Amino acid sequence: MKSNLRVMTVAAALLAFTLPAAAHHSFAAEYDRNKPIKLTGAISKFDLTNPHSWIYIDVKGADGKMATWGFETASLISLYRKGFKKDTLKIGEVVTIEGFLAKDGTHTGNGQKLTLHDGSTVILGTEENPG
Repeated sequence: MKSNLRVMTVAAALLAFTLPAAAHHSFAAEYDRNKPIKLTGAISKFDLTNPHSWIYIDVKGADGKMATWGFETASLISLYRKGFKKDTLKIGEVVTIEGFLAKDGTHTGNGQKLTLHDGSTVILGTEENPG
């Protein structure tokens, strides 16, 4: 009886550890390395979370209409290690984000580099090898 309980406990623990990993995706599954993008807009929202953080900017299109773009970035801890803090961005601040477009055609990208209003930059991903 104890042996069965131990096997079930180990199986449950293994399942719990593999579920988050299964939800994670590769760069190539979501984004197109051959479609770089560089947009300037005002910060509308940012989520410092794991496994990836997100930065949203409002960008005025060629037609004059505003569109919100979301950029997936590195994890919270990775951004902190690169000098990014909760107060690095302010809602309404104008920034430039460079990265790669999503394959699904939405206003989504993989953010690689953020240029702040003062000209300083923060690396948001791994420019050399995104993915």
